[in-house]
Amino acid sequence: MPSVSLPPKENALFKRILRCYEHKQYRNGLKFCKQILSNPKFAEHGETLAMKGLTLNCLGKKEEAYELVRRGLRNDLKSHVCWHVYGLLQRSDKKYDEAIKCYRNALKWDKDNLQILRDLSLLQIQMRDLEGYRETRYQLLQLRPAQRASWIGYAIAYHLLEDYEMAAKILEEFRKTQQTSPDKVDYEYSELLLYQNQVLREAGLYKEALEHLCTYEKQICDKLAVEETKGELLLQLGRLEEAVEVYKGLQERNPENWAYYKGLEKALKPANMMERLKIYEEAWTKYPRGLVPRRLPLNFLSGEKFKECLDKFLRMNFSKGCPPVFNTLRSLYKDKEKVAIIEELVIGYETSLRSCRLFNPNDDGKEEPPTTLLWVQYYLAQHYDKIGLPSLALEYINAAIESTPTLIELFLVKAKIYKHAGNIKEAARWMDEAQALDTADRFINSKCAKYMLKANSITEAEEMCSKFTREGTSAVENLNEMQCMWFQTECAQAYKAMNKFGEALKKCHEIER
Repeated sequence: MPSVSLPPKENALFKRILRCYEHKQYRNGLKFCKQILSNPKFAEHGETLAMKGLTLNCLGKKEEAYELVRRGLRNDLKSHVCWHVYGLLQRSDKKYDEAIKCYRNALKWDKDNLQILRDLSLLQIQMRDLEGYRETRYQLLQLRPAQRASWIGYAIAYHLLEDYEMAAKILEEFRKTQQTSPDKVDYEYSELLLYQNQVLREAGLYKEALEHLCTYEKQICDKLAVEETKGELLLQLGRLEEAVEVYKGLQERNPENWAYYKGLEKALKPANMMERLKIYEEAWTKYPRGLVPRRLPLNFLSGEKFKECLDKFLRMNFSKGCPPVFNTLRSLYKDKEKVAIIEELVIGYETSLRSCRLFNPNDDGKEEPPTTLLWVQYYLAQHYDKIGLPSLALEYINAAIESTPTLIELFLVKAKIYKHAGNIKEAARWMDEAQALDTADRFINSKCAKYMLKANSITEAEEMCSKFTREGTSAVENLNEMQCMWFQTECAQAYKAMNKFGEALKKCHEIER
C-alpha cells in the first residue's frame, strides 16, 4: 500500500508521538497513538502502528511491539519510518544484521535521512563493516559539510581502514576551516590536533608529526600529551640529546611514571649495568621519596647490589603501609635467586619487628609503628601463596587478621589463598566476609560474586550482584543489558561444572548475541 498522509490535526498528533518517544514519555505517546488509531479512517495507519509498537517495546512488551510494527509495515511498505522503526526493534534485540537490512530499506524511500544514516553507521562500525561505514560517513559529510562530526567520522573511517594518508588529508582540510586564534583556548580544536598527530605517527611520518606538534603546541590544551608525544618522536628520529631534556622534564612533573625512566634509558643508551644504575641513583638524590626509581633497578640488578636496593625499597614501603608492594614485585618471582633474597629479607624483618619493633636489631633510630609488622605479615602471606606454600601463607594472614580484624585487604588475600589451594567453597566464604566489611564497595561485591559462581552458588551470586543493579529489574536482566561479560561467562562455566549443559549453552548464546 502507498503511504497515507495524515490531515493537519492527526499529523500534529503524530509529531507529538515522536516528541514523546524522544523524551521517553511513553505513556503519553500511547495516548496520542490511540487518538489517531481510534479514527476509523486511520485505524490501519502504518507509521502510527509502527510508533505504537516502538513505544510498547520501550515498555518491555516485545511480542505486542513486533506484531504492531509488522502490521504497520504491511500497511505501508514504502514508509521510511516503518522500516526505521523495524530496524530499531531488531537493534534492541541485538539482531544487528537484520537491523542494517531494515535501515537500508528505509533509505530506499528517504535516502538523505540523517538519523537513519547515523544509526546505520553505528551498526556498521559495531559489525566491523568498515567499507560500508566509510560510504555512510561520506553521505553524511555531503549532507552536513559544516558539522565537525561529519568530517571526523569520515576521517575515522579511513583511519580504521589503515589508509592513514587519506585520513590525514581529510583532517588537514577540516582543520583549515577550523583555525582559531593561537591565544584562544578551544578544547575541541586541541583534540582535533592531537588526533591528527596520532594519524601521522601511525603512518610512520615521524618527522612530519614532530613538525606538526611544534607548530600547534600553543593551541593544544593537553600539555602533558604534547611532551610525552614529543619524547617518543625524538627517540624515533634519533635526536637523543633533545629526548633526554624532554624526559627529564617529564620526570620532574611525575617521578612515579615508569615510562619516563624507560624513555630516559633509551635516550641515554647506557653501555653497562653500572651506567644504567647511575640514571636511577641520580633520581634517588633528586626525588628521595620516589618509589619508582628504587623499584625499576631491581629488574636488572643481581646479587648483593640487588639485596641492598631491595632492602631500601621494602623498608620504605612497609613503613609507609603500602598494600600493593607485592604486586609491584610480582614480576621478580620469575628469578629463583631474587625470590630467595626477598624471602630472607622479609622474614628477617618479621622476626626483628616482633622482638624489638625495628627492621634489624642493629638499626639506630626510632621504633616502627605496629602497622609495619602487619604489612610485613600481609606481604609474607602473598609471598608464600605465590610460591605454593598455602599452609605458611595462612599462618601469616591469620596472624595479621588477629591483630587487625577490620582490614578488608587481609580477608581478600585469605580468600585468594584458599582459591589457589583449590578450596573454592572456603574462598567464597572468606570473600563474603570481606564484602560484609564494606557493602558499598562495588569491586569487592563483584569479586565476591565471581567467587560464588566458581563455587557453583549461582543464586547467591545473583543476589550479591543485585545490590548494584537497577531497582525494579532482575539482576540477570540488568547485567545482560550492561553487557557484563565476566558474569555471563562465569555463569556458563558454573552451569557446565554442575553438568547443567542446557543452561550453560543458553548463557553462551546470550554472550554471543
